[in-house]
Amino acid sequence: MLVAVLLLFFCCLGPAGAGKLLVVPMEGSHWLSMKEVLAELSKRGHEIVVIAPDSKILIDSSGMYELKTYPVPFKKEEMEELMRSLGANSFSEEPFLMRFLNTWDNFRKSSAMFQVSCSSLLYNKAMMKYIKESKFDAIFTDPLTPCGQIIALHFSIPSVFFLRGVPCAIDIHAAQSPNPLSYIPRMFSLNIDHMTFPQRVKNFLLGISESFTCSIVFSPFESLASEFLQKPMTITQLLSHGSVWLKRLNFVFEYPMPVMPNMIFIGGINCGQKKPLSEVSDWLGKVYQGKSSGSCTPARSERGLIVCLIGHFLPKDIM
Repeated sequence: MLVAVLLLFFCCLGPAGAGKLLVVPMEGSHWLSMKEVLAELSKRGHEIVVIAPDSKILIDSSGMYELKTYPVPFKKEEMEELMRSLGANSFSEEPFLMRFLNTWDNFRKSSAMFQVSCSSLLYNKAMMKYIKESKFDAIFTDPLTPCGQIIALHFSIPSVFFLRGVPCAIDIHAAQSPNPLSYIPRMFSLNIDHMTFPQRVKNFLLGISESFTCSIVFSPFESLASEFLQKPMTITQLLSHGSVWLKRLNFVFEYPMPVMPNMIFIGGINCGQKKPLSEVSDWLGKVYQGKSSGSCTPARSERGLIVCLIGHFLPKDIM
């Protein structure tokens, strides 16, 4: 009986086919990660269209997708300078208050520039007409700049988010995941998930400050979304309509927190396949041939080599 039911079920299934995907990316390293995914989607037969400003930096043409650009009122050099400033601040060793203020200022500047870029796209009649007539199956976008989501809502297209995270835990709130300040550390707090009472107080105060700072940082996008969609819209409400969240995180390395079923962890998906160091490969080859150390026996498979040994047995040029 069960076999008959399963056969009937499989007979009702239709064949899977490739889809038509609109990509609204973000510049910089975010694009480099997204491009790896687009390469795989292209191999599987999906039709991909990437939309980017004409002052793009890393977003380039490729046989994997069709690239369409639109004019923006700023130069490529201005975008490059902003990216350099953001990168330098990421590795700053300044006191907490200075890091916080510099990061806030950089986010404010970048948000204003991306908002101008987004506005240029949304009010480009030719581009909007193209998107409407193309009948895309889904939009693949980085929610850190929510322009793609505004387009998705305007044309009622399902959206797939590709991200590491959004400042102020906006992504967590938008997905309606619990986010208790009592044990989930805030950005810049340097806390862990086991906090003392003073650390919890600090974490709570940082959480409050995030609401204030991010409301200023994302206010240009909120105004633009409200104007274009013709209804009041906060950044959290805007992102809450996302269908799937692909997060470039590994749950094992993150602080424990509850997440929603449509949040999928894909940490490491952007890591390239690197060639092994020649010195290490030569030494491992000798180990595999029987020159193992101690009582451990090397094991090898098509995925690599596992060797168990004591640190001081390593060659000096390897240690």
